[in-house]
Amino acid sequence: MIKRTIYIGNPSYLKTKQKQLVVQDPETKEIKGTVPIEDIALLMLDHYQITISNQLLMKLQGNNVAVISCDQHHLPFGLMLPMVGHSEYSERIKYQLAASEPLKKQLWKQTVEQKIKNQKALLDINNKFSDPLEEYKLTVKSGDTTNREGMAAQFYWKQLFKNFSRERYGEEPNNLLNFGYAVLRSIVARALVSSGMLPVLGIFHRNKYNPYCLADDIMEPYRPFVDKLVYNYVVSNNNYELNKEAKAQILTIATQDVSINGLVRPLFVAVTTTTASLYKCFTGELRQIKYPELD
Repeated sequence: MIKRTIYIGNPSYLKTKQKQLVVQDPETKEIKGTVPIEDIALLMLDHYQITISNQLLMKLQGNNVAVISCDQHHLPFGLMLPMVGHSEYSERIKYQLAASEPLKKQLWKQTVEQKIKNQKALLDINNKFSDPLEEYKLTVKSGDTTNREGMAAQFYWKQLFKNFSRERYGEEPNNLLNFGYAVLRSIVARALVSSGMLPVLGIFHRNKYNPYCLADDIMEPYRPFVDKLVYNYVVSNNNYELNKEAKAQILTIATQDVSINGLVRPLFVAVTTTTASLYKCFTGELRQIKYPELD
């Protein structure tokens, strides 16, 4: 079953009844809608006047639902995940903690290679010059010590959006990309917890203030899928505003079809394939992380 992303952008009272998420108008008490909790992957709360019951929170966490709260700029700000998402949690953490530096450097090399490959594919799809990216991909070293990821990104962004500079607080369409990446990060963090790993312990990212270092590592090859959604939206609508229409389009990222391990799967499912393969790399069962291919 394909899980759903639920967005709440109006004053609401959220509760649970008969294993359903119930959305109620706080003034009229009218029931605006219900959704089976087992069908939900992400719940995004984007209004200050949203009240949620603790019973509902417990049931959402019991079903490994990622609950995202947005700030005054309507960008994802907080993420709530269950503390334990796998029955063999303590055993799996041992393997993650024991991963050697050479192994992590090789896994990061694979991650950067696939990210650059997907960036090139997106440029090719849109008939944009991409040749230098092939050279960057072929010259990635263990641990990406020569920063081919950064070099590729600098070239990629200028081609995709015509001399665009990717900055967190920069000009449009940074606002749309920020929203999409935050949603993607939540999807990856949820999958890591489901696979019994700690999102805080990265293979490359090590910022002591970052609680999602591993999610930031593993999401890298998936970023071009967000870029594709944002690019298509901007080209089709000639609009860079982060409005409800833009959010609705970007939130479909979870159900976008991607090719992974020789199969076409919704991105939401593909991410769990990736995190499951990462754990097997930690145990020595696999030597290659299974990442998606953009085509």
